[in-house]
Amino acid sequence: MVIAPCANGRVHPETDELVAFGRRLQALRAGAIGVCIVGGDVNVAAREIAQRHSVPVTAIQAAGFSHYLSEPYVAVLTEEIEAVKPAFVCAPHTSQGWEWAPAVAARIGAGCICGVDGITECQGRLCFQKELYGGKVKGLFSVSTTTTVISVMPGIFTIKPAPPPCPPGPVTYKEAAWRPAQTRYVGTRQAGVDASDITAAPIIVAVGNGIGSPENIALANRLARRLPKAAVAGTRVVCDRGWLGYDRQVGISGASVAPALYIACGISGASQHVMGMRGARFVIAINTDPRAPIFNEADICIVEDIIRFIPLIEEACGRLAEGTKEAIDVR
Repeated sequence: MVIAPCANGRVHPETDELVAFGRRLQALRAGAIGVCIVGGDVNVAAREIAQRHSVPVTAIQAAGFSHYLSEPYVAVLTEEIEAVKPAFVCAPHTSQGWEWAPAVAARIGAGCICGVDGITECQGRLCFQKELYGGKVKGLFSVSTTTTVISVMPGIFTIKPAPPPCPPGPVTYKEAAWRPAQTRYVGTRQAGVDASDITAAPIIVAVGNGIGSPENIALANRLARRLPKAAVAGTRVVCDRGWLGYDRQVGISGASVAPALYIACGISGASQHVMGMRGARFVIAINTDPRAPIFNEADICIVEDIIRFIPLIEEACGRLAEGTKEAIDVR
């Protein structure tokens, strides 16, 4: 069972990736694939998924489901999963998915593996791969429960839509009868800032836990001023500490960016951050740990303390500007 994310009646791109993950499971363990979509008005989205992937779709809607709330989502999905009894429930590893997936698994007594980025067979057992220790190693996990809830990392699995001759899958429509018990939606308040400056920037100087202290953010700001149209961004831990605003966060729960140049300063390279910067065309990573996972994503790897190295970059940029009197071309 693939749980398709939906907002305002529109299908999210993660749905294609989840179906691709389901196809991979199907290749290793025979079984049918079905999609379940929950929301306030999901009929059009359900038909789109059925047409696009030629799979059966269950559309569950209720008047109070226009906005995501964990309590009703968990209640409705628990009821549907218990009725269908699938071997696997596939959820997106997003801020919503990793909230409701473990809660549903706990309610139905299922196994739960979050952040899966691979599937393989090991000694005759189906194993799911995920990162451990901040991305330094990969772990393989198998389950013994009848049903397993899995949250899948975005951007890993890709699929092509079903060719036009394929008939659309059947769509089943259901109405959910749910009454709020502990939570209710009271409104959405737009943040006073947005991430447009980092999503549009051709160069991003990003800082992570290795920056050491909030005072060292000034190093990143100085470097960004040396580079044309550059913006400063950070990992979730930096934003959680208040060193940068959340409008500057890059990652799975922040902004996705695709600059021409991405300079990762003191960033370990956890998958949650990497998912947000994987569109960068050229990556320079600076870290004191030669085994930092970020080096697997970088075009140039520099093992050095950023507090020492950033001033050297500044100095080099200054010499270049004085020698050429021209701005650096990042095209």
